[in-house]
Amino acid sequence: MRVIGLISGTSVDGIDAALVELDGQGYDLTVELIAGLAYPYPADLRQQILALCAGEAIALDRLAALDDRVAQTFAAAARALIAQAGPADLIASHGQTVFHRPVGRPVPPEQGPARLAYTVQLGRGVAIAQATGLPTVSDFRQADIAAGGEGAPLAPVVDLCLLSHPTEGRCVQNLGGIGNVAYLPPWTRQTPAPKVLGWDTGPANSLIDIAVHTLSGGTLPYDVDGAWAAQGTPCLSLIQRWLEHPYFTQPPPKSTGRELFGWEFFNQCRQAAQGQGLSPDDLVATLTEFTAVSVAQEYRTFLPALPDRVLVSGGGSHNPVLMARLQAHLPEIPVQPTDAVGVSASYKEAIAFAVLGYWHRQGFPGNLPSVTGAARAVVLGHSSSVPPLP
Repeated sequence: MRVIGLISGTSVDGIDAALVELDGQGYDLTVELIAGLAYPYPADLRQQILALCAGEAIALDRLAALDDRVAQTFAAAARALIAQAGPADLIASHGQTVFHRPVGRPVPPEQGPARLAYTVQLGRGVAIAQATGLPTVSDFRQADIAAGGEGAPLAPVVDLCLLSHPTEGRCVQNLGGIGNVAYLPPWTRQTPAPKVLGWDTGPANSLIDIAVHTLSGGTLPYDVDGAWAAQGTPCLSLIQRWLEHPYFTQPPPKSTGRELFGWEFFNQCRQAAQGQGLSPDDLVATLTEFTAVSVAQEYRTFLPALPDRVLVSGGGSHNPVLMARLQAHLPEIPVQPTDAVGVSASYKEAIAFAVLGYWHRQGFPGNLPSVTGAARAVVLGHSSSVPPLP
């Protein structure tokens, strides 16, 4: 089956689209990336999404219009990929997250059930199906949430299939807007799948992107090639203060988003930086170092053992300063982009949702309770299709 995976992450820098050839059943899977493309959001649409993520109030009719426009843009990305690489049988769309609330703390039975997680992704699947004429799987997080999970992260199960090794323990670290990790023990395919751990490690590019966009007067969306960070000097005392955030002591399973590490957190960081007399370059360097330190600290705090190798995907894998600082904080472990082992660092997350859509069609569970905290493994996604015209 040829499946298009679509996702736009918390950086809101556009839609990653991957056309993937899939064969096999369950974890016994062969995956070939046929083509990928990065489809940018129109500037005004990106600003609307970012404003909503930052907590701007919105009327329901405007929210509906924004949802439709995101879906149409996702459909346009799929059509562009088809025009480039040929037909597809199925679309699997994660959509655009604009709000994520993790699972609430357990409460005594007499106080009622624990609060479920809540998450909102724009770009409804039925509109994508209507615009493309292709069956579309979407709403991947809801079934895991209904089973008591965080609904995130969902990629670790696909990382297990694509990136595990028979003798190496590996961490697969995605550095999108938010960072997330999958810890993969060694696995020979002749044995049952091992217990995979995974969680959101905290901010990756979200704070860096906000800083560069703000400090450049809106002319730059992110720190291209780490140029700003390379010219600055990190303030270690501020990093230690930021690492005192309660999220970093909360044990997994856990997930987060711009609700914690977005504009409000950045404004606090900026005020603290101004109090220390930091230049714009210093602030970006400090936020970059903060990301690297927080990832390494999460590993040392919550992993049963450090991995033999760290494989990095997402936009952060293209930031040489961030990659170098992560390597500096894990000096005994090779830190490489996933490209080094044959999986595209740019499109790994889109590939993951193509696989989850394929598993949805097979009726195969796509979550890992050890990662999301769900009570059981469940089939993920909701299927939308357009009936043929008479």
